[in-house]
Amino acid sequence: MAPTYNELNDSTYIEKQLISITQIFLTELGAERALYAISLDAALDRELGIDSLGKVELLHRIEKLFSIHLPEKVLAEAMTLRDLICAIQTIASTASIHTAHTFSPTLESIEIDFSALTVLTDVLRHYAVKEPNRPHIYLQDDQGNEQTIRYGELYSGAQAVAKGLVERGIKFGETIAIMLPSTDEFFYAYAGILLAGAVPVPIYPPTRADQIEEYAKREVTVLQNAQARMLITFARVKMLSDMLRAFVPSLKEVATLDHVRSETGVLPDIIINPNDIALIQYTSGSTGDPKGVVLTHENMLANLRGINSAIQIKPTDVNVSWLPLYHDMGLMNWLASLYFGVPLTVLSPLIFLSRPEKWLWAIHYHRASISGAPNFAYEMCVKTIETKDIQGLDLSCWRVAFCGAETINPKTIQKFIQKFSQFGLKAEAVTPAYGLAESTVALTVSSLSKPPRVDKIERTVFEKENRAVVSHSEDEKQYVEFVSCGTAIPQHPVRIVDDHDQLLPERRVGNIQFSGPSSTQGYYNNAAATQQMVHAHFLETGDLGYIADHELFVTGRKKDLIIKAGRNIYPEEIEEIVNEVPGVFHGGVIAFGLPDPKTGTEKIVVVVETSQTNKTEQEKIRSEIINQLSVKLGMPSDMIIFISPNTIPKTPSHKLQRSLCKKMVISGKISQHRIPAKFQLIKLFLKTGIQKMKHALLTSLKFIYAVYVGLILLITVPVMWVMLLLLSQPNASTVCRIWARQLFRLVFCPVTVRGKQNLHHHRSMIYVANHASYVDALLLLAILPSKIMMIGKKELLERPFLRMIITKIGFIAVDRMDISKSVEDSKLITAEIKKGQSILLFPEGTFTYATGLRPFKLGAFQLSADAQTPICPIAINGARILLRDGTCLPMPTKITITVGEPIFPEKNDWNEVARLHALVRAEIAKHCGEPAIDVITANLN
Repeated sequence: MAPTYNELNDSTYIEKQLISITQIFLTELGAERALYAISLDAALDRELGIDSLGKVELLHRIEKLFSIHLPEKVLAEAMTLRDLICAIQTIASTASIHTAHTFSPTLESIEIDFSALTVLTDVLRHYAVKEPNRPHIYLQDDQGNEQTIRYGELYSGAQAVAKGLVERGIKFGETIAIMLPSTDEFFYAYAGILLAGAVPVPIYPPTRADQIEEYAKREVTVLQNAQARMLITFARVKMLSDMLRAFVPSLKEVATLDHVRSETGVLPDIIINPNDIALIQYTSGSTGDPKGVVLTHENMLANLRGINSAIQIKPTDVNVSWLPLYHDMGLMNWLASLYFGVPLTVLSPLIFLSRPEKWLWAIHYHRASISGAPNFAYEMCVKTIETKDIQGLDLSCWRVAFCGAETINPKTIQKFIQKFSQFGLKAEAVTPAYGLAESTVALTVSSLSKPPRVDKIERTVFEKENRAVVSHSEDEKQYVEFVSCGTAIPQHPVRIVDDHDQLLPERRVGNIQFSGPSSTQGYYNNAAATQQMVHAHFLETGDLGYIADHELFVTGRKKDLIIKAGRNIYPEEIEEIVNEVPGVFHGGVIAFGLPDPKTGTEKIVVVVETSQTNKTEQEKIRSEIINQLSVKLGMPSDMIIFISPNTIPKTPSHKLQRSLCKKMVISGKISQHRIPAKFQLIKLFLKTGIQKMKHALLTSLKFIYAVYVGLILLITVPVMWVMLLLLSQPNASTVCRIWARQLFRLVFCPVTVRGKQNLHHHRSMIYVANHASYVDALLLLAILPSKIMMIGKKELLERPFLRMIITKIGFIAVDRMDISKSVEDSKLITAEIKKGQSILLFPEGTFTYATGLRPFKLGAFQLSADAQTPICPIAINGARILLRDGTCLPMPTKITITVGEPIFPEKNDWNEVARLHALVRAEIAKHCGEPAIDVITANLN
């Protein structure tokens, strides 16, 4: 019987019911110690051991008991039972579990020339101009109300964001971090950053107060690696965001989107090319070390085209998603809808976690044809959705239910189809897929014309010989099953190789490698990890698998494989078995291997979360785990470690961090209890204070140094000015070079020149150098031969003293730094070269705050081929530290200039230009001390 109105407003009644239902819940979990800790103020996770999924189940029971519907934010914000009392008392409605809607109509098909849309901003602009009132996004809140965002609105809102970014001094190619939940602000922020020519870096917002210190450490690592210039956040976490700023020197501003928007600013004409970066997607970091995957506009559009080839997306399709937008799967789901003109209904991840059936109801009401999720979501639908909550549900419209992003459990897929087929779900709609951020998102997709394929193979042969031989046994101990992830999308070859990159035949397990136009440009500011990933023309996924009938079967992560007594054992299977043992927290199991010197093999270690602290009860659980592993796997574990609930490390997307857990076990940190949230905040405040003091001290020292440099300039510049006015050009050029050399000595920036013998004084040469700082030209002026002309933008002539220097030493002003696109500039420079004049070019065209060798424009290499003049690479190392873009306080440092051997052109055609470009860039990348942002492009195309 539902409680009365008076009972719902009686705190004592609610308290008793909450205590009672929690006791029953913990008893079912076998959490005896937690039963004694129950109180209204006991922390649900830390003291009662109820993890996020356990909290979902507990809230479901509370809703049923009180016949109410709790808002989704309660799932994230309720830390104790007392937090629930106020929420319950404010609920007056006893409406049914799903919100009634009228059916949303599908949209008319439109004709689009996709070949003309080469960057994401072109796509948005196209729809905004052609169909500004076309619905793009239906943003659903926890009450079922929907906000409609149309293409015209998104474009105008994004323009306001872009104008605000430009007003704040954000430059082309600089990185902007986005810490926003799944609200309209995320869409405006991402699109606005692209329109401004900057690079979006989505990061996930904090979700749990008791993990705030861990969260801060991870995000500081990400922001430092990305060298983010701005963090766009939301009001509730702005204080935390401001604290992070103290640890990230590159971060010049933390702001909410309302503060960034500008309706009056001017958005300059920005040319965005397909090979410009459109996203830095940080991996979830299953090893505890997130890496930034660099993706260009072309990468992302190529992947969307590949997906379309597999599932044939049409504007008349409808998409529904609850996937977090900071994750590649959620982000690309939105961008696919944007690209193909498909309306997208967006629910927050919390809505799904608290009410999985709302996902299915959204599909029903919007007649969605495309929607998907990771394996755990389908498992959750099977286990938590009750038939009475989905009466009248019709899923017959659902034609692509993709499943990916984690290991796909064949039992989960089969149970999902079995449970929801009575509601119109077609078996062939369930579409297992495989992908990774390094391939933008999708790599293989299953066929839409048949149900998911499950391959049953012989266990012994698989584990001992790495072969996938079809099994006909009905004994579960004799076989293992894997789900087909389908065939590769067009132009994205997938291969299976051994550890020596030798191709393996069908049904042989090996390393999964891939290639194609969706492939990442590398890991941002992480050249070492990038090089480890590259294998000739293919990239390493880190996954193991096999191919059968051209279909890919993924067997697991290579680094997680346990080798025991000649058998290759995958931890997922161990974890699945142990998760079913009574007393073990579901989802709280990690298995891995540790070297065993005595046997020369590995020990199987299983880390298990449980609320049981009684030794006798723990021994019962241990015995049952060993028994189940022996029966179902044929091999018991060697070591079982019991820990408190919510201790196992997981990524933001709830993936198990096995490598990190192994490190914690080895170091003895796995059993340490998590510090309460308030103490974590205090610790973070103290660290922030110390960091700010360090920053203030460093700034003071830099200011003193800047004053010293200013005095040197104040003394020497007027003298130089007079001498330049009086001396002839050859003599003025010599004086400038002497002044530049002495200046760097006086400001304690010693310059070391390597390869001086490669500087040619008596023949024409094209010198090209990386561009990292304001002082690059001055550095090269100090070491290059006197008979040289600099190529630069006309804007440099607007500064009097600079104009005086560059005109005296020789300067050719061009309209744009990519002289390959300016016929007049190219002819002028070629004429000077043929007269015997040497020139200096910066092929990057510009420089930014961020560390990294940016893509080269082709002008210098075209000149070399046209004039048949050698090109000499010069690498400058250390100049960016001396004076970064956007800073006014210099820092003393050592500078090394490496002059490479001249490279002579052999022909005058496009292939020769490409050859010169590749050789020069490789030479500069080797010595400049900074990672090349597109370091692997040449190897993959």
